[in-house]
Amino acid sequence: MAKAVGIDLGTTNSAIAYMEGDRPTIIPNAEGGRVTPSVVAYKEDGERLVGQIAKRQAVLNPKSTIYSAKRFIGRRWDEVQAEIQNVPYKVVRGPNDAVRFEVHGKRIAPEEVSAAVLRKLVDDASKFLGEKVTEAVITVPAYFNDAQRQATRDAGTIAGLKVLRIINEPTAAALAYGMDKRQHQTVMVFDLGGGTFDVSILDVGEGVCEVRATSGDTHLGGDDFDKRIVDWLADEFKKEQGIELRHDPQALQRLFEAAERAKCELSSAAQTQISLPFITADATGPKHLNMTLTRATFEALTHDLVERCLGPVKQALADAKITEKDIDEVILVGGATRMPAVQALVKRLTG
Repeated sequence: MAKAVGIDLGTTNSAIAYMEGDRPTIIPNAEGGRVTPSVVAYKEDGERLVGQIAKRQAVLNPKSTIYSAKRFIGRRWDEVQAEIQNVPYKVVRGPNDAVRFEVHGKRIAPEEVSAAVLRKLVDDASKFLGEKVTEAVITVPAYFNDAQRQATRDAGTIAGLKVLRIINEPTAAALAYGMDKRQHQTVMVFDLGGGTFDVSILDVGEGVCEVRATSGDTHLGGDDFDKRIVDWLADEFKKEQGIELRHDPQALQRLFEAAERAKCELSSAAQTQISLPFITADATGPKHLNMTLTRATFEALTHDLVERCLGPVKQALADAKITEKDIDEVILVGGATRMPAVQALVKRLTG
């Protein structure tokens, strides 16, 4: 019996899991990571890079590195005008008002990009499990319409998978915690990922899981927190050295990688050291970046981002016609919910 897997196909990162006994278990990728960046880069010679290796060269190769394909999947040309402004690669109008990415003169559908990510996840999982993976359940945001769901299913098919089911992300989170097995409860799923924020109110229990309301901010996530650190580092460096690092793609790539590491470290430590030797050079010689970022500074830099989570939570509660008192459980999903400031906000909101 071939194993079926569950796949979280995310805007920024994706993950894959299988059932070990009665527990869902994340399968590490070939690089040993528990998540794989949802990034695909196309080289001139036709070679395709997927995941971490594609993400590492994204700033150096912006026009042919596709990320956030999920923002375009299953959507029509007129629906994505705002999204196009936010990406450095070329988005063009395809047949029947579909969306296409143009790379090295070729046109690529969002489904093909997602399929490349799915293929990598499945190939790595097959190696790890020692058997070919052919069947999968894939999750989508609760607000995805039929076209977006079908396009996600198509991406699975292109990747050579039999897609058993498309299920809502908040429902998957509740199932992962075994909430459907318990007595009746009202559950809030607070999902702050790399690029998007979703909050859902679920009715769960006795084998049923129903999404009652969903709200969110499709442009709020961990990446925004990274960018605040990047800007702080670049501003401080400019004050000290008089050099603008954001104009140098190589330096910027290193700043983003350092910012992401610093953010993660500040979830458990009160301060972190950011050291980037030979970040740039001028006539006087090479320059090094050495700074200490405290959690307090980081929280001041990102205070408004955390506060932006408030509106959607209140909206979801209003749509579900309940108050925070009615919530029995909160499930935190997404790497960004590890930030202490985010956890404090959730406690403040839900008691």
